Amino acid sequence: MKDRWRVYQPGNPASPKYRVGAFSHYDEIFPTRLVNRAATAWPFKRTQVDISYQYKGSHSSLADYLSRNPVTGLLIAKDERILVEHYQYGRTDRDRLISQSMAKSITGMLVGIAISEGAIESIDDTAETYVPGLKGTEYGATPLRALLHMSSGVEFGEQADEGKGSGRDLDRLWVDMVRKHWFSNKGTVASIAQFNRRIAPPGTQFRYASIETDVLGLVLRYATGKSLSDYLQEKVWQPIGTEADAKWLIDAEGYEVAHGFFNAVLRDYARLARLLAHDGAWEGKQIIPAQWMVDATTVRASDGYLKKAEGGFGYGYQFYLFPGSRRQFAMLGHLGQRILVDPPSKLVMVQTAVDEKSPEIWRLWSGVVAQFGQA
Repeated sequence: MKDRWRVYQPGNPASPKYRVGAFSHYDEIFPTRLVNRAATAWPFKRTQVDISYQYKGSHSSLADYLSRNPVTGLLIAKDERILVEHYQYGRTDRDRLISQSMAKSITGMLVGIAISEGAIESIDDTAETYVPGLKGTEYGATPLRALLHMSSGVEFGEQADEGKGSGRDLDRLWVDMVRKHWFSNKGTVASIAQFNRRIAPPGTQFRYASIETDVLGLVLRYATGKSLSDYLQEKVWQPIGTEADAKWLIDAEGYEVAHGFFNAVLRDYARLARLLAHDGAWEGKQIIPAQWMVDATTVRASDGYLKKAEGGFGYGYQFYLFPGSRRQFAMLGHLGQRILVDPPSKLVMVQTAVDEKSPEIWRLWSGVVAQFGQA
């Protein structure tokens, strides 16, 4: 938190030595919108367990994992029961920890709710059906299904594409959309619409692009007439009995940055994960349509290109899908933010972090599922 100027730069929101502070005090650095907690918090139960798994041919414990990985918070729960809750680097259960791109999955959930309520008629509608300012643009002509699948076919370079010379697109979007009152006057819609070169037909090629979630965020705002924060608060955050307020980064025009930067306490992320493990049901009430959750976390036969979308994962409606016959899915964010869900057993794991040094989390998760994942 010491050198605040650094977090105003495009790209990574903080250099490593500032991340613990920045990733737990984001609302002190950038403008955010409040998502109010529930009037009464839904209570978890607790059971203390020992975790055991194999990593690099050796037996490992939870203490080993935490000593090797720069984790700020880790919570493992099975349905209503917390098995593990641990914090590092002076963080506590009162700190709002950043989601990074896990917010993309939240945006996808809200699209499913908006469709169930008729605010959005169909995911086969194009974005310009709801956002007049996108009319006549390539993103405007893209069906919502392709945006949900990160397969718009519109050219946009993420940070991971920097070696290919196109990573600066994400920086450009940040400068124009989030910090526009300093650097430009494009506005939110025009900041998105400037990326207007189609390189593939919609729904044919997976290419990770944060801007596609921002288009979905605009669709939600126009279709529902509410901010994403207000819609989330009404439809999800309060109904699942959250214990703390959340905050979501807004751009210079007051729109939530739909592709990231949601901030919540660890147990509320776990409540959200539990909702997903129950395919959108909470204590007998269907909050997210069950069929939407199934569709969002499986790949249709006609969408074979999504089965191995990225890093061995498949991709659904803004969710990453584990390989194999057992249905598991994940919300993933840059630098180690993770929510992992095993619906058959209602087992979930939430991790917040300041970096990701190794793939060890996947071995930990496999061990947790093997140990506690009986349905």
